[in-house]
Amino acid sequence: MAEPTQSLNFGMESMSIDPLVDIKFSEEFKNDLRNLAKKYRSIRKDLQPILDDLQAGNFKGDQIAHVGYTVFKLRLKNSDNKKGKSAGYRVIYYVKTSTSVILITIYSKSEQSDISATEVRRIIEKT
Repeated sequence: MAEPTQSLNFGMESMSIDPLVDIKFSEEFKNDLRNLAKKYRSIRKDLQPILDDLQAGNFKGDQIAHVGYTVFKLRLKNSDNKKGKSAGYRVIYYVKTSTSVILITIYSKSEQSDISATEVRRIIEKT
């Protein structure tokens, strides 16, 4: 039988460990992740630090211009491909509000060179 989950209370009356930012995933992102996971077994482990950063409100990466939304492209190392970040993944995410982020898409730089602002806008508008 599993032990009940304990709450963290470092001498404080109550400490919230809820994430500061809510992360949602577009259908496109889910499909891309599923397809990439067939080829790259460590993709979910590689992605986890980025999710942790986003939940903490640390928006990293380069802002994509001409989209009409606050969208960032983030370079991510692919630990299944020992070539560093340049041959890793690209994660595109939309900062909807200061407390809400939508992961738009993820792709392998070795399989796709870039994504257009038009394509990013199309994904956001159907999300």
